[in-house]
Amino acid sequence: MTVATSPLAAHGQSAQVALTLREWPFRGHLNLRGQPDEAAFVQAVQAAAGAALPLTPNTVATGNDVTALWLGPDEWLLVTAPEGQRELEQALNDKLDDLFAAVTDVSSYYTTIEVAGSAAADLLARGTALDLHPRAFHTGACAQTLLAKTAATIVKTADTPVFEVIVRVSFADYLWRWLQDGAAVMAAADA
Repeated sequence: MTVATSPLAAHGQSAQVALTLREWPFRGHLNLRGQPDEAAFVQAVQAAAGAALPLTPNTVATGNDVTALWLGPDEWLLVTAPEGQRELEQALNDKLDDLFAAVTDVSSYYTTIEVAGSAAADLLARGTALDLHPRAFHTGACAQTLLAKTAATIVKTADTPVFEVIVRVSFADYLWRWLQDGAAVMAAADA
């Protein structure tokens, strides 16, 4: 029997300088491609996922345990709980069967690191060119970017602030250590 192991299992959680880091492992990730101006496509996705697709660039929509992230004019990332991924994938494939669309399971490619606390935006800003100020990057915003030279998708999930960083599994350990080091530097500067 194979036991799934999180790429960051050895690290646990980390808390420093009004910051908390934790991993959300094993989430379902489905890459969805289709034509947003095709009503049948948009309706089929909503029927299958229970969430409307975000059609505004760099936004997020949620519903029925599915979070849909806008990645491009014809591309979205659908994030689910681990146990909901296969069911969602099948429902999408059934609904989109006759349409020009594609659903690809990319769950094993990604893990999610949550960065929370009053210094979260400052920590992330050390490694990205994104403007993470609340007036520019509000709750419900997402963006693909480089974070510490690593391709990542950053999602702001709460005003407190809480960010989720979706990163490839192969870069997760590096990014986790970069975030820990950055938090330690910030703590030393505050001391």
